[in-house]
Amino acid sequence: MKLLKAFIFFTIILSACTPSGKNKLPILGQVADAQFEFLSQDSAVVTPQTFENKIYVTDFFFTTCPTICPTMKAQMLRVYEKFENNDNVILLSHTIDPQHDTVGLLRDYAGRLGINSDHWLMVTGDKKEIFDVAKKYMVSAMEDKDQPGGFVHSGAFVLIDKKKQIRGYYDGTKELETNELMDDIEVLLNEG
Repeated sequence: MKLLKAFIFFTIILSACTPSGKNKLPILGQVADAQFEFLSQDSAVVTPQTFENKIYVTDFFFTTCPTICPTMKAQMLRVYEKFENNDNVILLSHTIDPQHDTVGLLRDYAGRLGINSDHWLMVTGDKKEIFDVAKKYMVSAMEDKDQPGGFVHSGAFVLIDKKKQIRGYYDGTKELETNELMDDIEVLLNEG
């Protein structure tokens, strides 16, 4: 009995040593069939192959967003700063206002954030294609003239593993959920 108690105690201790105390993240969906071709802030073509064998976090925003986007970008910047030297992690932010958010404007926006495109891609492209990709990630992104800024979108950060499986959704406006996202990225990195 003592041996069993000791085993349970050490199992709990070891699981607490992994980020968030998690050993495995659930698989919430698959985006392997998502096809897209966007342009990054550096005019590079971004396709699903860009993320081959990478863990990535994706979100949707627009540079003139008067509501949640500034908070989301501040939280995503925290994720970027933590993983900017890890070549296995990339961030992908899609503008939902491609008519306004041109490559040049995204380059300026990225410059103001102090990020480089090796680890955080801000992309623009065909509006319908962007909205279709949002559906593949199971988040909302659409025009709505009744909303501030003329668009409505999810504030979610979506975590995708190396097999293009959705492994988590996090409220990109909340520090605690962003902390959980960073812990869960570590879990995926440890999965190999």
